[in-house]
Amino acid sequence: MEEIIKELKSIRAEIAEHNRRYYVEDAPSVSDYEYDMLMRRLKEIEKEHPELITPDSPTQRVGGQALTAFESVRHEIPMDSLQDVFSKEELADFDARVKEVVPDAEYAVELKIDGLSVSVEYENGYLVRGVTRGDGITGEDVTQNIKTIKSLPLYIENAPRRLIIRGEVYMPRETFYRLNEEREVRGETLFANPRNAAAGSLRQLDPKLCAERSLDIIIFNVQLAEGVEFETHAESLAYLAKLGFRVSPYCNVFSSVDDAFAEVERLGNMRDSLAFQIDGAVLKVNRISQRPMLGATAKFPKWAAAYKYPPEQKQTKLLDIILQVGRTGVLTPNAVLEPVHISGVTVSRATLHNRDFIKERDIMIGDTVIVQKAGDIIPEIVGVVKEKRPHDARAFEMPEVCPVCGSPVFSEDGEAAVRCVNSECPAQRIRNIVHFASRDAMDVDGLGPAVVEQLVAGELIRDAADLYSLKPEQIEKIDRMGKKSAANLITAIEKTKENDLSRLLFALGIRHVGQKAGKTLAEHFGSLDAVMNASEDELCTIDDIGQVVASSIKRWFSLPDSHELIEKLRAAGVNMEFKGEKKGTAFAGQTFVLTGALTKFTRSEAEEKIEKLGGKASSSVSKKTTYVVAGENAGSKLKKANELGITVLTEDEFLQMLDEV
Repeated sequence: MEEIIKELKSIRAEIAEHNRRYYVEDAPSVSDYEYDMLMRRLKEIEKEHPELITPDSPTQRVGGQALTAFESVRHEIPMDSLQDVFSKEELADFDARVKEVVPDAEYAVELKIDGLSVSVEYENGYLVRGVTRGDGITGEDVTQNIKTIKSLPLYIENAPRRLIIRGEVYMPRETFYRLNEEREVRGETLFANPRNAAAGSLRQLDPKLCAERSLDIIIFNVQLAEGVEFETHAESLAYLAKLGFRVSPYCNVFSSVDDAFAEVERLGNMRDSLAFQIDGAVLKVNRISQRPMLGATAKFPKWAAAYKYPPEQKQTKLLDIILQVGRTGVLTPNAVLEPVHISGVTVSRATLHNRDFIKERDIMIGDTVIVQKAGDIIPEIVGVVKEKRPHDARAFEMPEVCPVCGSPVFSEDGEAAVRCVNSECPAQRIRNIVHFASRDAMDVDGLGPAVVEQLVAGELIRDAADLYSLKPEQIEKIDRMGKKSAANLITAIEKTKENDLSRLLFALGIRHVGQKAGKTLAEHFGSLDAVMNASEDELCTIDDIGQVVASSIKRWFSLPDSHELIEKLRAAGVNMEFKGEKKGTAFAGQTFVLTGALTKFTRSEAEEKIEKLGGKASSSVSKKTTYVVAGENAGSKLKKANELGITVLTEDEFLQMLDEV
């Protein structure tokens, strides 16, 4: 066993170092294959010896179960916001106020990353908590999701006993573009900017979904470092970098506000070349001992300011408005623009959302329009230059028939969206099949939009069920698809027959039924037939399934085309049963918090037992906590449980409770 433990520690340390080099220093030291082999060996050892799994193991980055809600956590150190300035004059006013109190003040100038601010806490080197900023006093516990960020160490060497740091969680531009492309294919609403995408991703209740979004984090402040003192902000960042964190880049110190402003402009000119989105630059009084002298208002500290960059706007001509038909049949108007260079790229298209958007802004074809990139990413029309409207400008009218198939269009009460009534519309058909095969649905590797379009155009498939009757020789005829690629695609399609019912329910493309609803329905009913036969009232009794979703489910299953699709999938051998274990009810409505070193089972095993009995495993103690299970060397969570009067269980008492169920 000693040899196994020695190998385990060695592999974990090696993987942690490779992660640091790859994600923090952007200097990978091994090939992907070598890294994968290390992870495989680590998983093998931990599978054979689950008692050796520790919270800092690389395998535990996505080890938690899905939550039902986030716990509220009060910040030990308040997470203040910053006062905004929008011009050189306002920055000079800020400098005058500072220099009046601290004449020799210097400024550390750094990027203001446009993401979601969080605090991350370490105890004895171990990552124990991640909390969103919230209102600055209270945030949400997102520890499981924070752990999915690979640039953030789960354990740090030579750390103080307690360390609380503040950083900005963001979505890299490349990930954002890919995610929006996938959402567009599935007919889903696009994220407006990486900040919204990052915020939505970090608040996914299932950490596995968060992990798929490939979030990152940059640390920009030390909130608390027990036993460690810093003279300057720059010194604190150097300390964090030495511990292995990705810290705020391009942080330089200036004694003159003019030099600081020149740096602000220099950073602003870099916006388009950065891998992440920024919306400004931050100036902080560098010497920490001077900050208390300046104090704070009720809203923000007086020793820092955020210079906000204005969005770049350009005028161009609206040449035409064309329609795109989405997966659910929605007709989305898109502006065709005279190409204009803005924020580093050439823009020739912009979404116009729906007919109400066009009407409210009085947009006409031929107008000169004002274009900006929302959040510096998505092109949008923010206004019309009315005085430049030509005499031959014409209003846009939504057609009465679908531009793709010629079928009538309709709009539901209270909705601005206009939809094609024909479920067999080629545009919908392609997007439905792409959605069915997408990663979060049936996950058919290698079946992208281009391949689907060729399969439909060649009349090889009419719906998603036809994928299961494809032959290799048919696929080989498609552009860029040889024998090996065809064989791989057939294998990938065949593999999806074993997917769980939850994936199938999402893949069917029922309006309002996302991944979470698919899992809820599969777990509750156990089979597709049971979902089909459930009444609308019965559907409404399920958590997270409201009247709108229930009506949509019943409407979809009432369609003859839906029945035909399901029977074809059934005949092809696609699984229609829930494969997971149904939850019990013994712990329903009860919340457990595990703390300290558990000796009779791993933390993940204990959480799994709790959730299988209908309970919730949380990472933080609050008034909503029912029980705290305390192992050896339990720390702050045990103390808080005692302060709140929450029942504390030993491992033996917890086991006895399980035996009595």
